[in-house]
Amino acid sequence: MRGRAAFIGLDLGTSGCRAVAIDAAAAPLAEARSALPDSTRPAPGRVEQHPEDWWQTLTEVLRTLVAALPDHRPAALAVAATSPTLLLADAAGDPLGPALMYDDQSAHQAGARIAARAPTNSVARGPGSGLAKLLALHDRLAPTGPYWALHQADWVTARFTGTLATSDWHNALKLGHDPEQARWPEWVGALLPPGVRLPQVLAPGAVIAPLAPAAAAATGLPPTTQVVAGTTDSTAAALAAGLARPGEALTSLGTTLVVKVVSPHRIEAPEHGVYSHRYGAHWLVGGGSNSGAGVLRREFDDATLATLSARIDPEHDSGLDYYPLPGIGERFPRPDPHLAPRLEPHPGDPVHRLHGLLEGIARIEAEGYARLAELGAPTPQKVLSIGGGARNPTWTRLRARLLGCSVLRAPHQEAALGAALLARGAGVDT
Repeated sequence: MRGRAAFIGLDLGTSGCRAVAIDAAAAPLAEARSALPDSTRPAPGRVEQHPEDWWQTLTEVLRTLVAALPDHRPAALAVAATSPTLLLADAAGDPLGPALMYDDQSAHQAGARIAARAPTNSVARGPGSGLAKLLALHDRLAPTGPYWALHQADWVTARFTGTLATSDWHNALKLGHDPEQARWPEWVGALLPPGVRLPQVLAPGAVIAPLAPAAAAATGLPPTTQVVAGTTDSTAAALAAGLARPGEALTSLGTTLVVKVVSPHRIEAPEHGVYSHRYGAHWLVGGGSNSGAGVLRREFDDATLATLSARIDPEHDSGLDYYPLPGIGERFPRPDPHLAPRLEPHPGDPVHRLHGLLEGIARIEAEGYARLAELGAPTPQKVLSIGGGARNPTWTRLRARLLGCSVLRAPHQEAALGAALLARGAGVDT
């Protein structure tokens, strides 16, 4: 019998798509995943993917997921995706060209135009913002008729519903949407090229529409499935980890290092690389460093990392003063496009070398939370961790010593689960 409800979350990332189904009690029912084609880099700073690749991959994933739910009825779904990945689409929703990915930094001229009009505290400033990508894509594609500016999650949601008019608080932030006033500011309108349409911005988890017949046929989902407004992948990860009250914090130890803390106050400080997402009755304040496990991968594989880490005493300093970066430039907590990595001296002992690198990244994490506290965010009393680095017990103990609080691996690690919680109506109280 297919009477029991299932709630589906999709996490559409850079390299793949994952879907998770949960029941009304948030218990996991099934999951499926598939890889995406690699991003293309046609010019320095340019990073692109084609939206149709996203659609083909997620429909494959959903068909696999639905087949694993013979006794459940998919009731609702939500999408988490990278932000500020953005594309332009015509009035029918067909892409006018490739999407510029979240890490595309090619829109320098557009960034300068925004800087001349945007408030100094707007996170829409800079060549990597969604608004800069919109202006750059307009210049490159020269659309002649009305067209939509859509984030990755917006476009996928539009394919599900047949509606092109919706985004969410979190994806729309770097396009210039004001989450406090819940509107597009006048300065955004003054920058927009002729013909562009911006989506209506809804609270994450708000019901948009049932699945369109074409999407139901492509995915195997019933047409009664309700599509709800989604979120960004990092915010979905915070939902999955269970962050809810001010002072609760989450560190992502992936290729890069991202820190977030729940705050009663909104903090926007782009000069420090800090921004806030509206998070129910609170704000999710954070920043992302270019440091992280990507630096470690250049010197150590997984097996070597585990073996060498077991030989490190995390209760003592290494004596090394590293600022591990993969290259020139840092976003947070020291926003400086010219900041050079500090990776010398190089000791002959690989254990000592790894100790210094782990310690250097942990110091950046501690500096990040200190910077957020200086700006008015709560000082964390406990930090939950996600990502590959969260599985390293030596690093966890070292980080706890430098952070001065308990550090625990988050019980739930996946952004897809956070999206499923939105679909279930749990997580952020909207």
